[in-house]
Amino acid sequence: MKLPIFIADAFTAKAFHGNPAAVCLLEDKLDEDMHQNIAREMNLSETAFIRKLDPTDNFTQSFRFGLRWFTPASEVPLCGHATLASAAVLFHKIKNVNSTLNFVTLSGELKARRAEDGIILDLPLYPAHPQDFHEVKDLIKTAIGDTQVQDIRYSPDTRKLLVRLSDTYDRSFLEKLQVNTQSLPQVENTGKVKGLILTIKGDPGGQTQAFDFYSRYFAPWVGVAEDPVTGSAHTVLSSYWSQQLGKKHMHAFQCSCRGGELEISLRPDGRVDIKGGAAVVLEGTLTA
Repeated sequence: MKLPIFIADAFTAKAFHGNPAAVCLLEDKLDEDMHQNIAREMNLSETAFIRKLDPTDNFTQSFRFGLRWFTPASEVPLCGHATLASAAVLFHKIKNVNSTLNFVTLSGELKARRAEDGIILDLPLYPAHPQDFHEVKDLIKTAIGDTQVQDIRYSPDTRKLLVRLSDTYDRSFLEKLQVNTQSLPQVENTGKVKGLILTIKGDPGGQTQAFDFYSRYFAPWVGVAEDPVTGSAHTVLSSYWSQQLGKKHMHAFQCSCRGGELEISLRPDGRVDIKGGAAVVLEGTLTA
């Protein structure tokens, strides 16, 4: 078996920043367990598999493909950065001729379209509902100790818990915050939570580039201690911060050590456009 494989850094214009994802092009059907084996071998937060939907399709001319995402531990229903990476590989390396690509996924049909300064993903927008603190206090205390919390929301569609930290904290505090992820799957083992979002309100501007909000994302339940830049988390964050700030267009930064920027636009149809850059850093052949 020989498969074309790439690694692309998503939500960044520079190599070695943003969130790396492996992208595998499937000419033919792959054995089911091989997806997970390859993802485990790549050992990145996500490995994406692009497959033809019809034998007559080709990666240069066709505009509609199947797309699946795997962490080293399991398949996931949605991954924004690996979708962005997949589109970047098709547009920039395979030289796909279309301006918009459609991906058939476990989260429905997703679109990626070319932009002058990046790629725009058309993703679902997921609401987050108020969450009783006492139900999740053990999880929060385990993760961040006595850090002050201002708001807690839960997204049942994505099983993500959104924890807004006090407005007294700034970006530097969020970046330096030591988060204990190792114990979280033992503390929360009901299956309700599969991802933890920490977020704070952004800066109005001044000496540094203005961002509307900052975040970090942790998913030890699916084998990812901290994810560098997370499109799926922003399908929840976009909904929350749009309500809080009264804005439809926002500029976000995820404060991992690699860091990544996202341009967010809420759409009239109830979905969200998330724009980011991507840099393809590796291409080769997987042999097994």
